[in-house]
Amino acid sequence: MKWLSLLALAGSSQAALRFGCSTVSIQRLDPLVEPGKLPSSHVHQIVGGNAFNATMEGDIAEQADCTTCTFSENFSNYWTAVMFFKHSNGSYKRVPIMQNTALPNGINGGMTIYYTQQDFSSNGNQKITAFKPGFRMTVGSPTYSAEPGSSGNPGLRFVCLQNKGTRFPELPNFPERPCQGGIMTVHHFPSCWDGKNLDSPDHQSHMYNTVREAFAPAGACPASHPVRMPQLAFETLWDTTQFNGMWPADGSNPFVLSYGDGVGYGTHADYVFGWKGDALQQAMDSSCMFNACENGRPLKSQNVQAMNQCAVQSQVREDIDSCEFFFFGLLSLSCFSVSLTDPPPRKKVVSVVVDDDDGG
Repeated sequence: MKWLSLLALAGSSQAALRFGCSTVSIQRLDPLVEPGKLPSSHVHQIVGGNAFNATMEGDIAEQADCTTCTFSENFSNYWTAVMFFKHSNGSYKRVPIMQNTALPNGINGGMTIYYTQQDFSSNGNQKITAFKPGFRMTVGSPTYSAEPGSSGNPGLRFVCLQNKGTRFPELPNFPERPCQGGIMTVHHFPSCWDGKNLDSPDHQSHMYNTVREAFAPAGACPASHPVRMPQLAFETLWDTTQFNGMWPADGSNPFVLSYGDGVGYGTHADYVFGWKGDALQQAMDSSCMFNACENGRPLKSQNVQAMNQCAVQSQVREDIDSCEFFFFGLLSLSCFSVSLTDPPPRKKVVSVVVDDDDGG
């Protein structure tokens, strides 16, 4: 299915969310896999609500007071490993992220978040149950490895961009050549829930993955995980273009994820639910599509300025932009000038809510 044809499929029976979230923080915290650890083993790119912290428990929506996401009732957090470029002298430079072409201009980097039901053209005539307060999950693993040529984890992909609108082909690992428009990483989460547990020791067993490639309909949920939840996915666009003229002479991939992965099979992502009240359930029960869900139809939205103003201060003070060496025993990219601080007060922002009728 071609990307540009997706919007043409919109109709009254459809329901899907697509929205942007500006960067809320870039730091070495991981409240799911390494709760309370300062610093965590590797650097993450984080978007969403400002309740993000080294430890996150309970209803996150009640703990945050601003969000970097389009929908002002969405205080969820979404994060993934940061990408670095390895220079020929052995030093590393952080790769910045950039906004998706489908999102409003001016978003501070950020990610594109999706909550779909069946696919982009139908809700599949099945009840979609929204995530619950306290829910969290991960997808992928930094310790996952595969033989060269493997298809990797389904739904976890790289795209070599010709421009920001490129969506295919999807690759299981890093592209093997410079990409004219940058590199996109895509993370599709499982959507079948056991109906009981908000989390599990490995942050994955309470969910069952029937994801197929791209945004194709997921398979049926098994009896062990019978509850169909929204199909969560997010895209991160990495601006690798500034490094296109610096590729090694032997043509080897110079990019590496912050836990030491220069192949890409270990790409992974984390999610903590934080929608206010029943806002997400209202959206899943509606027939809105993408930005038609904004402006109170049924979700409250905010402007880009309010999104960009929300932030979380770093608890780990280090130079995350220029790093010198790997600490392979911990699967971490080690940066210099590391120091710890007390958890900072959250930055309070008065969100500008848009409730007019001129679309998103």
